[in-house]
Amino acid sequence: MIEKEMGKETNDKEFLEYIVKALVDNPEDVKVDRKVDEMGVLLSLKVNAADMGMIIGRAGATARSIRSLVRIVGLKNHARVNLKIEEPEGGRVQKEPSTDAGVGGGFDDLKI
Repeated sequence: MIEKEMGKETNDKEFLEYIVKALVDNPEDVKVDRKVDEMGVLLSLKVNAADMGMIIGRAGATARSIRSLVRIVGLKNHARVNLKIEEPEGGRVQKEPSTDAGVGGGFDDLKI
């Protein structure tokens, strides 16, 4: 029974690593953690901050596709598998509000 469980772990975890490493520029930074609880299997994916755009894709299309594929692998092993894409340290860069009076700006100077 333990060997069967280990086979399931390697199936979904290794599959995710294989797919993600093929997509990113820094495959050595790809890390997948696997946790099993009462809700099923949770795969947590960590990648280099520069590769997040490739994993998320345009409007999240790539992330949705990866999640679908991982769920299918889980269904073949009779397990509910979910994917959590973890945001890297310093991942989101907050843009500061622009101070130049471009289009739509500079209304403070108007005197009515």
